[in-house]
Amino acid sequence: MDPYVLARPLLRFISPERAHGLTIKALRKGLVPRLAGPDDPVLATRVWGIDFPNPIGLAAGFDKDAEVVGAVLKLGFGFVEAGTVTPRPQPGNPKPRLFRLEEDEGVINRFGFNSQGLAPFVSRLGQRRAAGAKGIVGANVGKNKESEDAIEDYVVGVSATCRLADYIVCNISSPNTPGLRSLQARSEMSALLTQVLEVRNASIPDPVGRPPLLVKVAPDLDDAGLADVAEVALATGVDGLIMGNTTLSRPAALRSNHKGETGGLSGKPLMALSTERLAALSRLVEGKLPLIGAGGVASGADAYAKIRAGASLVQLYSAMVFHGPGLVNRIKADLAARLKADGFRCISDAVGADVR
Repeated sequence: MDPYVLARPLLRFISPERAHGLTIKALRKGLVPRLAGPDDPVLATRVWGIDFPNPIGLAAGFDKDAEVVGAVLKLGFGFVEAGTVTPRPQPGNPKPRLFRLEEDEGVINRFGFNSQGLAPFVSRLGQRRAAGAKGIVGANVGKNKESEDAIEDYVVGVSATCRLADYIVCNISSPNTPGLRSLQARSEMSALLTQVLEVRNASIPDPVGRPPLLVKVAPDLDDAGLADVAEVALATGVDGLIMGNTTLSRPAALRSNHKGETGGLSGKPLMALSTERLAALSRLVEGKLPLIGAGGVASGADAYAKIRAGASLVQLYSAMVFHGPGLVNRIKADLAARLKADGFRCISDAVGADVR
């Protein structure tokens, strides 16, 4: 039996944030067993010139300070995204700020970019790079709550991580930092992307060595907002988009007593909305930009739905709260079976199959 199945009843009696902290400590000490085995060749995919052993990644938010990326990769993920990291350390919002919606397999958080800051984050990625560690690691950067110049915070983050990460994400869609989502508006997003692309390109003049730069956007964007995002992304030359972050919406079917908590909702209740918005975004970019699909993935069927809706890669996080680390390998096995059953030879053949 999966050890997590035995431990989970006990974990329910620990506050969600403390349980997460204990998990990070266990991973740091190597107490979590290696679960990764050889991936089915059908899962291999190449995006941005990077060879991913499988398309299932860990979303930002789990390893905010890049403390356990190596340990997490051993669980079977094809890539891991560390962060969101802010230039300066900040405590985030007051506790409690993380809530399990047990009946709904959902999570509400209002962390507010709690972060140790760039210095330790960069140091850990630098040590990993110097040691020649294997595995694909992305850096997700954000802004400090009190910063008056939001764009400068992203410039600082991109500049600090562009030589150390395999890809970089500008998170402009968290609902827990006041004013952050306004950066998704056409003019603000254009100004932001122009400047962060300039600093990345100046830092690494050779295009071959540049990490792809992505933007993470919200599933709460309406059609007009989504169209703006697509147009700006294509016009500026950003390398990709992630759809999406947590949602401020609350599906009527939610049953948990925590459903009224302030913050962003993730997990199973987000799957339908985030996948619909992913498909809409895929139609807008017309295959000209790779997309990462995130939000509500808890099974091979969910991952396959994201891929068929236009995602070249898929991320999850909240589902592990309810299903444990063994979920990753179960998703990969089911996804491989579904691809073969439908006659697809590889992930890229299935990308956007439902929106073509």
